Amino acid sequence: MNKQEIYSFLKEKNIWHEITEHKAVYNMAELAEIEIPYPAADAKNLFVRDDKKRNYYLITVKGDKRVALKEFRKANQTRPLSFASEEDLMKLLGLTAGSVTPLGVLNDEERKVTVFLDRDFFEESGLIGVHPNDNTATVWLKAEDLVRLIGEHGNRIHVVPI
Repeated sequence: MNKQEIYSFLKEKNIWHEITEHKAVYNMAELAEIEIPYPAADAKNLFVRDDKKRNYYLITVKGDKRVALKEFRKANQTRPLSFASEEDLMKLLGLTAGSVTPLGVLNDEERKVTVFLDRDFFEESGLIGVHPNDNTATVWLKAEDLVRLIGEHGNRIHVVPI
């Protein structure tokens, strides 16, 4: 799904969302330069794989957090982790670097990617801001709706403290 298909999909599913169109951003520092309506709900995404290239994970945390992969591995009983290649990102999620988002798993036809979502998104407003498979916009939606969409698609999703 591309950006417009994501927007249509959210409308079809009757999911409340807001869209903030902006210049292309490739990292959290660039996003910080843009005025966004819910800065506490912006998400940072890490696409990683295990050392055997058998398991792929999308780790989504609040934008101001750092993820220690060794600690994450221990807490979630995975094999050693490293960042997946841009080729794997395109092959599995149909995304380019800088556009990584949990909505990308809607392109994962084989349901190979497991999503780990930071539990902190469910506090306060319960909102999360993610790219619509394109880094020129941010879609704001309820974290619980995001979890439901990913689960309905058939990918495994875990809400965990990160």
